[in-house]
Amino acid sequence: MERTVAARMVFKTVADTKTALAIAVARNAGYTSFEESLTITAGGRPVPFREIDDHHGRIHYLEFAEPSEVTVEYAATVAGRAVPEDATLAELIRYVRPSRYAESDRLLPTAYAEFGGLHGGELVQAVRNWVYGELRYISGSSRGTDGAVETLLHRRGVCRDFAHLAIALLRSKDVPARLAAVYAPGLSPMDFHAVAEAHINGAWHVIDPTGLAPRESMLRITAGRDSSDTAFLSTVGGSLTLNELRVTAVVNGGLPVEDPASLVVLG
Repeated sequence: MERTVAARMVFKTVADTKTALAIAVARNAGYTSFEESLTITAGGRPVPFREIDDHHGRIHYLEFAEPSEVTVEYAATVAGRAVPEDATLAELIRYVRPSRYAESDRLLPTAYAEFGGLHGGELVQAVRNWVYGELRYISGSSRGTDGAVETLLHRRGVCRDFAHLAIALLRSKDVPARLAAVYAPGLSPMDFHAVAEAHINGAWHVIDPTGLAPRESMLRITAGRDSSDTAFLSTVGGSLTLNELRVTAVVNGGLPVEDPASLVVLG
């Protein structure tokens, strides 16, 4: 399978702003070919950046001493399938704990009431179907500060909200779960996408409670406890205003058929 993805963004910073980008496809030894380009300019001039390895991907770090209008252009063509990630014991511990947007401790009664006797793949599938059935996908319906509890109360959200709720419910049942930021061919409207991953049967399996794109063709950007670890653009000093964002993702040769009941490893 060959996938081609791209992202373009334009943003304005104030003076003394530091930013972190998470838009590059995570490298993996299983890919048979991997070509990418990243261009960052301000006022028509190249902006220097540092590439930093994160837990499950890469961050590109930028500093702007003066107010700047910045243009970011990323593109990648990737062939093959990723080799599944091994999970360390530290990761399995980290991803079963409550986190900022996946408050599994507060949702424990709900998880046991809805999924009390379920385990393994049966539990993962039940959680996916329950979130899919309970929430409505409405663009712009949630705030950036909403977590899984708020999402459940309002019964609506966007992809990150669906993923946070699934992650919290799985963690409540002692299943390590994390959020993955991905490029998702077939997604409409096209954007960066967030899905959940659950560690069962010795591997990370991706679930998408929105059902908006086939999982087989998704490409990982990064992963973390929740969206606070996986934002495509964030400031670590100063502030900025995002003025333009355009994302594309296609499969060369046609989209795979999605089977929601299957176990899929993100690749």
